[in-house]
Amino acid sequence: MQITDVRIRKVNDEGKMRAIVSVTFDDEFVVHDIKVIEGQNGLFIAMPSRKMGEGDFRDIAHPLTSETRNRIKEAIFEEYHKVLEAREAEKGQEVTAVEAEEKEAEAAQAIEMNDAEVVPAAEAEVVGEEVNA
Repeated sequence: MQITDVRIRKVNDEGKMRAIVSVTFDDEFVVHDIKVIEGQNGLFIAMPSRKMGEGDFRDIAHPLTSETRNRIKEAIFEEYHKVLEAREAEKGQEVTAVEAEEKEAEAAQAIEMNDAEVVPAAEAEVVGEEVNA
């Protein structure tokens, strides 16, 4: 059974649950609501589960071997990190765009201030010559 698609459906920046994921196998079977959790020892995955009673949870679907669990975990983490990198790149581009706009505004303001200073000074010289003449 091959993992043919991993979709990060929701990413959280706060709290312990970092993402909700769907994984497709052999382009024929999908498991939704796999969670990426931030634990004390780093990230781990939690398979979809249902509350059974007094705080007990039971997996709805889960891998039967640790090898399969590790393949699923690695595929999820790879896609999760790609999504995080893309989000960081977008934030960087947004910051760059904002910085560019701020620099343009500062440059326009400086030009306006220089023009404002030059024009009155030139007018003052002309007025000064007329007065002396």
